[in-house]
Amino acid sequence: MTNQPPANPYASGSSNWTPEQEKTGAILVHALSIFFEFLAPVIGYAAFQDRGPFIKHHTKEALNFSLTMLLAYIVLAISVVGWIVIWAVPFYALVFRILAAVKASQGEFYKYPATIRFVK
Repeated sequence: MTNQPPANPYASGSSNWTPEQEKTGAILVHALSIFFEFLAPVIGYAAFQDRGPFIKHHTKEALNFSLTMLLAYIVLAISVVGWIVIWAVPFYALVFRILAAVKASQGEFYKYPATIRFVK
């Protein structure tokens, strides 16, 4: 069973946001995550999850990606070989956070690759 996005990603009974506001919120969560790696997704998920399915999807994805990157840092930091490649994690995160923000601006649902889905 796959988790398909709704036909109208902005349709929500509890949301009082317009589609543009939802897109802007999703873009902000992804973009601010570049500078505030863990804080922006946590605050975004807590504050915006009930504003509509589109923003909920993007904040959840940003949070899951941040948790996955945190786990990657921990695993690489405790391994000898990890110290050689740990520098690549922030570049990987930067590229995919920018891509997620662009996809959100286009009104598309985006799933980060190689992400553990901690929050369902």
